[in-house]
Amino acid sequence: MQEQLNMVLRILLALVLGGAVGYQRQWEGKGAGLRTHILISVGSALFTVISIYGFGEDPARIASGIVAGIGFLGAGTIMKTEGGSVKGLTTAASIWITAAIGLAAGAGMTLIAAVATIVALVVLFIRPPILPHKDK
Repeated sequence: MQEQLNMVLRILLALVLGGAVGYQRQWEGKGAGLRTHILISVGSALFTVISIYGFGEDPARIASGIVAGIGFLGAGTIMKTEGGSVKGLTTAASIWITAAIGLAAGAGMTLIAAVATIVALVVLFIRPPILPHKDK
C-alpha cells in the first residue's frame, strides 16, 4: 500500500509541475496549454512508474521511448508562416521539457523535477529588454 501511495504522489507531482508550465503557455495564448502540458507530464510519469514498478524494466529504455514519442508531438507544433518565419519552437521546447519533468517525477527525482520546472518557468516568463514581447 505504501508503494502505491508513493506512485500516486509521483503522478500528482507531475500534474502540478506540468500544470505550472502549461499555465504559462495558456497565459501566452498558445495552443498547447494547461491541459496538454498536464497530460504530457502525467503520461510521462505514468510510463516511468509503470516501467519501474510494474514491469521491472530498465528506466533508461523507457525514457528513450518517451523522448522519441514526445519529439513527434513537439514537431507538430512547429510551423513556417507565409512570411518565412518559424512559429511554435518555444511551445515545442515546453512540451519537451514537460515530458522530462514528468519522467523525473515518475522516477522519484522530486527535487530535480521541481528545479527543472522553476528553470523552465523563469525562461518562459522572463523577457530581457533585448527580447521584447510581441503583442498577441
